[in-house]
Parts: sequence; structure tokens; C-alpha cells
Amino acid sequence: MDQLEIVEALTGIVGAAHVASGAAVRPDDAGDESLTVPAGAPLAVVRPSTTAEVAAVVDLARRHGVPLTPRGSGTGLSGGATPPPGGVVVAFDRMAAILELDTANHVAIVQPGVTLATLDEVLAPLGLVYPVFPGELSASIGGNVATNAGGMRAVKYGVTRHHVLGLELVLGTGEVVRTGGRFVKATSGYDLTQLVLGSEGTLALVTEATLRLHPRPPHSTTVLAPFATVRDVTSAVPAVVSSGTDPMIVEYVDLVSMSGITQNAGIDLGVPDDVRERALAYLVVTLEQHRPERLEEDVEALATLLAELGAIDVYVLPGPAGAALIAARERAFWAAKAAGANDIVDVVVPRASIPDYLEEVGALAAEAGALVIGCGHAGDGNVHLSVFEQDPDACHRLVHAIAAAGVRLGGAVSGEHGIGRAKQDIYLALEDPAKLALMRRLKDAFDPSGVLNPGALLRPEPGARPADRAGHGGTKEASRT
Repeated sequence: MDQLEIVEALTGIVGAAHVASGAAVRPDDAGDESLTVPAGAPLAVVRPSTTAEVAAVVDLARRHGVPLTPRGSGTGLSGGATPPPGGVVVAFDRMAAILELDTANHVAIVQPGVTLATLDEVLAPLGLVYPVFPGELSASIGGNVATNAGGMRAVKYGVTRHHVLGLELVLGTGEVVRTGGRFVKATSGYDLTQLVLGSEGTLALVTEATLRLHPRPPHSTTVLAPFATVRDVTSAVPAVVSSGTDPMIVEYVDLVSMSGITQNAGIDLGVPDDVRERALAYLVVTLEQHRPERLEEDVEALATLLAELGAIDVYVLPGPAGAALIAARERAFWAAKAAGANDIVDVVVPRASIPDYLEEVGALAAEAGALVIGCGHAGDGNVHLSVFEQDPDACHRLVHAIAAAGVRLGGAVSGEHGIGRAKQDIYLALEDPAKLALMRRLKDAFDPSGVLNPGALLRPEPGARPADRAGHGGTKEASRT
């Protein structure tokens, strides 16, 4: 089949109104929000509306070696939704229905295009919450599953994999399988649900997800504590997490990042000038409870603890100010992007290692003559850094060194953004070769024709299948992270 015939075949599956090719492809559909991976040049973008249509698209791709790139809302930061030249983007915005809300079992069954904002709007009146908030509410459930998204609430609730009970999947063979169900435990064979979570669309296309819901606490308060040094603030984190107050959010924000996110959002936290002059970092802690008196007790206990841990002062923010600060922190990437950041890092380390890790990052940045600033989900060790280094090769070397430092401390290259194409070279250089070989064998089992998101996560090896080679052909710039 030539390219025109591929487009015609796709049109036959989903209808002419739901296939775009050539100049009709929207730029937004050709990439994500990665700072280092340029938009791709797909042959077409197809928008299926049913699992059967997805399976037919995959079967077509399998038979003709056409690379497929799944796409949710395009909010990813690692180039995982960037198609190779000649590939086909499978966009899931037409599969955006909440299929069922099972309040008795605290379960929602949704299609992959459902956004976090839409789901939250539906759940709030029911007193329920899907507690994964990775910082962008326009993100889709399918994209969250692909990257095992986390966010600020992970310290209390965990990440996506803790809340996905089951999936409907289209494998690279075109077969449709279901994993898990509306139950919270099982010891019946391999856990295929967990295997697919975080696989970045390289093993299967998700067409339905069964999600675990939680009661929504109606009362919350945000506490802000300035500290004299970054080491002081990050050293306080283990004590805060183990304090018994069960914090929902524990974030550290360095001085430069705090200034940037508050100015970008146009908010004033009311911190006195003399305190701001002494503070080099801040700890932001949000507590929640079902009863207001319990929340007051927790806030008082936390404030006392923070003072004992060396905080310059402790501020219990009024409701609107606390909400504004959390919203501004969630938009930290956009503030960094507006400031001209050249790359971002989301290394995760054991949370007690954060002070040592940030100290080493500071030394690496000074040695390179670059600016590295950041904030992070301190409660779970996920460090977010913005790297300002205009020379691409120097930036790549620095980011590699920053990631390697985290791995040496027992961490991982990515805590929640995924590897995609942006961090692929660094990941492959630092990961255990035996583990990578096992992952390739799993990829072959799920996707024997190599059509599912080739070029993301795992680089194709010499002698790879045609679809794999096509996928890698679109990633020449991905090595420049």
C-alpha cells in the first residue's frame, strides 16, 4: 500500500471527517509540550470513536508496517506523543465518555480521552475524587496511564498505577483484551494492568480504564514555611511526612522558582520583606480532613513541628491564597518555559536523599556554568528542575550528569513525565542492559510487528522491523535533551 492508499483505508475505518492528512494535520497533533523534541510530520491523524475502530486501525498498521503514535491531550513533556515521518497519530479525543460511575464500589469506567477536569467536575458533587492531579487538568486519562502520571498529591494517594484497577487494551496484533476489573486485589496470573501502566503506548493502546475513586475530604488548608537554605527545607521533609498529619501535598520550592511562579500567576502571599530576604527556599504543605476540628488540630501540630525543624516562620494561608499558590505551583512548567528554560528534569530519588542530591546538582550546575533551579514533590522524592543552558550539547551533558547523580543515589531518570524521546539516550545509557533486553522481549510479545509508538522509550536495535526503523527515523533530535 502506498501512502494515499493508507489514508483511504483509514477513511474507510473511521470516516472522512475523522482523518486528517497533509496540510490538514493540525500542528498541535504532531507533538506534545517537550522543550527538546520538535513536532513530527505524520502521514495522517485518525480519530476513532470505538474500540473496534482502534483495533481495525492497529490491524491495518500491522499488515503494512505503519508506525502508530497514540495521543491524548498532548500535555506530555517528553516527546512521547511525537510521531515519526510517515506515521499515523491515533488521537483519542472522540473517545471521551465516562461510561459508568459505580458509587457502591468507588469505581469509574472511562474512555481514554476523558480529561482530569471533566472527571473531577462529575465526581465533586458525589463527594468522590480521582486523586491523581499531575499539574495539568486538561491531561487525559489515557495519557496518564501511558506515563504513570503522579503529581503533588502522590505523597498521600500515590500515582496512577495505584488507582487503575483494569484496562481494555488493543495489542499490536489487533487483538482486544481486558485486564483487572472493579476489585482491588487478585492473584490470578500476571498483572497485565500494571505492566501496561507507564509503557508509553509501546505495548498496547488503551481504550478503556477502570479507576479507583476515594471519598473527597471537604476541608483543606495550605501551610507555607520559609527556610534559610534548600538543605534545611528538604531535610525537614521526612519528619513532616511521618508526623501523623497525613499531608496531601509536600512541596519544596527554591527562591527563584517561588518568585517566578508567584509573579507569573500575579499572587502575593503576604510574606514580610525581612523574611523573604532571609529565605532561600520554601516548604508548601496542604492538609485535608473530613472534619474541620481535626484539620485545625493537624495544622497546629504541623506548625509547631515546622518551627522545631528550623522554619523562619510559618504561615497558614487563607483559602483563596492557598488555592492560588497550589495552582501556581502546578503551572511551574509554564513559568519555566516563559522564562526560557532549555530543558526540564524530573528525576526521582529516595526522599531522604533529596538534600544530598540537590547539593550535587548545584555543584554540577556551577561546574557547567549553567543555571538550574526548581521545586519538587518533596514528599515522594520527585525533583523537578529547570535547566538554563543555551548550548544544546552542553545542556545534554549537564542533564545526563544530573540524571546519573540521581540514579547513583538509588533513584530513576523519570519520576512521572516518562522517557518518551526526550530522555531516551540518557535512560538507555543508565539502565541495566539485562532489564532493557527483557523489556524488548515484552515489547515483541505485545507488539510483534513493532508498530506501537516505535522510537519512544526503547531505541530500535540494528536489524529492527520496518515500523521500528520508521519510528527511530523521526527521533534524530531526541538525543539533544
